[in-house]
Amino acid sequence: MSAHEANELHTLVRMANQIAANFSFHEDGEEKMLSHLQRFWAPSMRQMMLRHVEAGGTGLDDLALQVARRLRA
Repeated sequence: MSAHEANELHTLVRMANQIAANFSFHEDGEEKMLSHLQRFWAPSMRQMMLRHVEAGGTGLDDLALQVARRLRA
């Protein structure tokens, strides 16, 4: 992984964790976050996150990891 890709992944993980923190207070936070990522993240961003999850998902909070696993569906 290039330095640029590593930086981009770091940014995506940080963003996913921030989004998860914002939706964690909602009863349906997982659904809201999934909808948000599907609507506002570019396919390339979602693909990078999926690859990261397949590699272990290091750095993702629990909610962010749960939602990232569902991006496939």
